[in-house]
Amino acid sequence: MNNYRIVFVFVAAIAMMGLVVVPVLGQQAEWQVPRTPDGQPDLQGLWDFRTITPFERPDEFTGKEVLTAEEAAAFREKTLRLLDKDQRAGDGISVQRDVANAYNEFWWDYGDQLTADGRTSLVIDPPSGRLPDLTAEAVRRAESAPAVQFEATRSGMAPASSWEDMDLGDRCILGFNSGPPMTPSAYNNNFQLFQTPGHVVILNEMVHNARIVPLDGRPHLPGKLRQWVGDSRGYWDGDALVVETRNFLRETGFVRGGSGAKLELVERFSRVNEGTLLYEVTVTDPGTWTRPWMFAVPMKQSAEQMFEYACHEGNYGMTNLLAGSRVQDSTATVDGQTNSR
Repeated sequence: MNNYRIVFVFVAAIAMMGLVVVPVLGQQAEWQVPRTPDGQPDLQGLWDFRTITPFERPDEFTGKEVLTAEEAAAFREKTLRLLDKDQRAGDGISVQRDVANAYNEFWWDYGDQLTADGRTSLVIDPPSGRLPDLTAEAVRRAESAPAVQFEATRSGMAPASSWEDMDLGDRCILGFNSGPPMTPSAYNNNFQLFQTPGHVVILNEMVHNARIVPLDGRPHLPGKLRQWVGDSRGYWDGDALVVETRNFLRETGFVRGGSGAKLELVERFSRVNEGTLLYEVTVTDPGTWTRPWMFAVPMKQSAEQMFEYACHEGNYGMTNLLAGSRVQDSTATVDGQTNSR
């Protein structure tokens, strides 16, 4: 009897351990945000933010936030055909290629997938998925002579009078997708994030810009000290890295220079699973839009490496563009007469 009781107690103890151990093992299997040696969320690595999800919601999806699987597949197929620079005339979408492209399809890297959540736009507020209305100041700016010349130059409808008719991306001052804030675009949709206890560094592959963001609570620079990429300060909000940026110089690298010196950003970086960094941005620019707005981009961790994008202000590309414009000027036809300057 004593031996039986000993065996029974032993078996019962093992069973009780099983009841305790199984839930613990289940909890350990759940993904946890990795930590740096100083205990902060580890967001480091190379992150890929390319996607063919539209920045603003297309008219065809008005009132629809999320696509069904069938709608997403059809929209993806159509978008990839529209983006393909090697498509030939007769495909029904060749109107998109009436303007000559600088590169063939090999050079472009928009990506080929919609975001996993199937959203119809990266803009998440306003609920329409569209940017707010422009302010009267922004409309006046867009209608001014320099702005009109800039748009005509960018669209290929008019030659450039000077380098100031080209945007910051064309002039290699800032990347056209690096911002801040970062937005998916034609290529080089990669950035690398580095962390130390007192700083983070946001290194963009596009025009190799590096933002060094202090996390020690120091104030922003005085308003008179303005920079092309603004003045960034960061802090931790739980497991999210928050970066606030202000004091931009003039036009910005965002929305092709459409925003201005009044731009203020709140960028939020949150690691939501092993391979995804959620990038959420609140945009406030009372000189451009009638209200603040938000967009979000799920970024994927990449095992690739960063490459140098050797674009720099004053490079030969700008010289050649302006030289070509001067040739166009010299052969322009006015009232049927060739200008032979």
